[in-house]
Amino acid sequence: MATAVCPGSFDPVTNGHLDIIARAARLFDHVSVAVLVNHSKQGMFSVEQRVQMLRDVTSSQPTVSVESFEGLLVDFCAERGIGAIVKGLRAVTDFDYELQMAQMNARLTGVETVFVPTAPEWSFLASSLVKEVAVHGGDVSGLVPPLVLAEMNQHVREQMIDRLGEG
Repeated sequence: MATAVCPGSFDPVTNGHLDIIARAARLFDHVSVAVLVNHSKQGMFSVEQRVQMLRDVTSSQPTVSVESFEGLLVDFCAERGIGAIVKGLRAVTDFDYELQMAQMNARLTGVETVFVPTAPEWSFLASSLVKEVAVHGGDVSGLVPPLVLAEMNQHVREQMIDRLGEG
């Protein structure tokens, strides 16, 4: 059975992420979505929240599973018998960085990386940009799944209440 991993921080998961996951699911028998635990970064959502949101928005895809991981992605792959990493590429700048990572991962364990070009309608989309727009009151509907939009709006409301309480 050919298994691949789609890794990322997914903070928040966007429609661009979901497009890459769905396309990977058509290429492989099973896709594991791996949410990176990065203790040095304070995200909008906890790892547990991101995993749950991803599980909810991919629940209609029976060959997709979601879990978190720490450490090297190649170790995650080796522990689970995953032979390929699927990465979406938005632009040439993504390719430069991702090619280096792919070559290092192949050298470390032999795991291959498959690059999937981002669909044109999502080529500008990045989680960091979505967060920035949302935090400043911009409309990010249509860029994230409705469930994620609701969670983001709730987070922004809570942040505003916290700031008002401090003032």
